[in-house]
Amino acid sequence: MLNAILFLLAGVGVFIAGMNMLSEGLEKSAGSGLKKLLGKISNNRFAGVGVGAGVTAIIQSSSATSVMVIGFVNAGIMTLTQAASIIMGANIGTTVTGILVALKSLPIAEFVAALAFVGVMMTFFKPERIKQIGGILCGFGLIFVGMELMGDALDTAVVKDFFIGLFQKIDFPLLLVFCGAIFTAVIQSSSAATGIFIAMVGTGALTIDNALFLVLGSNIGTCITAVIACMGAVVNAKRTALIHLTFNIIGTILFTAVIWLLNDEAVWVLQKIMPGNTQMQLAWFHVIFNVTTTIILLPFIKQLVAFATKVIRDKAPKADEEGQLKYVDERLLKTPPVAVMQTKKEVDYMATLAKENFGKAFEAIFGDTEKYAADIYANEKIIDFTNNSVTKYLIKLSPLVDGADERKIGAYFHVLNDLERIGDHAENFHEIGTQMKNEGLAFSAGAIEELKEMQGKVCRMFEIAVEAFESGESDGLDELTALENEVDGLKRTLSARHYARLAEGSCKIELSAYFSSTVAGLERVADHLVNVGYSVLDPTGSQTAAWRASKEAR
Repeated sequence: MLNAILFLLAGVGVFIAGMNMLSEGLEKSAGSGLKKLLGKISNNRFAGVGVGAGVTAIIQSSSATSVMVIGFVNAGIMTLTQAASIIMGANIGTTVTGILVALKSLPIAEFVAALAFVGVMMTFFKPERIKQIGGILCGFGLIFVGMELMGDALDTAVVKDFFIGLFQKIDFPLLLVFCGAIFTAVIQSSSAATGIFIAMVGTGALTIDNALFLVLGSNIGTCITAVIACMGAVVNAKRTALIHLTFNIIGTILFTAVIWLLNDEAVWVLQKIMPGNTQMQLAWFHVIFNVTTTIILLPFIKQLVAFATKVIRDKAPKADEEGQLKYVDERLLKTPPVAVMQTKKEVDYMATLAKENFGKAFEAIFGDTEKYAADIYANEKIIDFTNNSVTKYLIKLSPLVDGADERKIGAYFHVLNDLERIGDHAENFHEIGTQMKNEGLAFSAGAIEELKEMQGKVCRMFEIAVEAFESGESDGLDELTALENEVDGLKRTLSARHYARLAEGSCKIELSAYFSSTVAGLERVADHLVNVGYSVLDPTGSQTAAWRASKEAR
């Protein structure tokens, strides 16, 4: 008895470990696929269901998809309506796992289990892609090893009799639904719970009619992950978790009522679908439940959103409320490829603010110090907050990625620093203009024209650098370098002209420090922009390193 229980627990452990390994491997391997699918998010509810099903089928975890969606809602880049349709699709996508697990009932199970060994051997190879595929195969194989261990333990007379007796005592639909929900909430995976139920059905330790109610309960239990994920999140993220829970509760109530009344008929239909294979029958029931519930509730997404909005009301913002990032959320760390994608959007947004501040702050140099003052300091506050917060986020994200994403994160660290320094220079330009105005000083018409010429070149550099960073293309970098050389030349030329004006008495000596600081500031902004642009070739933004990398590639 003790040995059988230990092997049963070992089987459950191996099975869940295999599922986690499979899910993690698929997430890493399908990073670009996830980005493409998530890029198709729209207000079309059918497209949302398709995206949710596709993402979940790829990463084999509806819980991960739900947490990711809550992260998007929390970051303000996805509406509740979009989130609702994606969650419905995620419930469909997760049924793929049940079908895969049910393959245990077919003669190929032993060959699939052997993939665990093949996968482990592949992880010893150096190419990252081979390692990822090895992890996927190993996880897939371990699922079947775990199923085999569970099956052998459950097939033991003592263990089988125990579970048969247990389910005879709790042979009441609502109690079975409750047990399924609690068990799934504990292991936080409806796919894993369904897999275990499939193993029990396969050995006869659990009857198919009881298993149906346990599976229904598992769909409620899986929502616990989303509920935990929304703790501390914004109101809309909490509403997303409520929509997920409401969707599964309504579906469970409907199916529980039908199967309770028509249990024999339901079992008969499943037997007709997959004759003589109770494991596949249960897996297909999971598919039927989620597809049917989605078809029923998809037309009522607006009502689900209205219900969640009414139950969880908006809160008045606190005066001292801490800032929040626009695109990034801690919950997205569960899907590193998506987290990297969203971090780039956050850096893009910071670049937009830095560019805006650069243009507005320079107006103060020409005498208009009040027009944009509030905007400049508000933007600078956001730039500083974004720099600090995203840097901390990248520190957490770095250990979770490898390959191309690892290189991107290295570049983001440097680009954040360069953009923050550009923001500081913009603030300095405004302070220079303000101090000059307070002292009753102003640059001559000739000096202003010279500064406008230099600023115009730096503005063009801003466009090229940000475009290169956003697109990842290096086509404009030659022009960026040429402009930097021109700016460096202008720094020397403008300084010489200024001293000439001083010598001929057409400029005040009090303006020297301000003019020199402005010209030096423009030249430094240009240097930082070169780093931003060249980050697409080298994470540090170094032109020399980028040139070497480009030469080696050729």
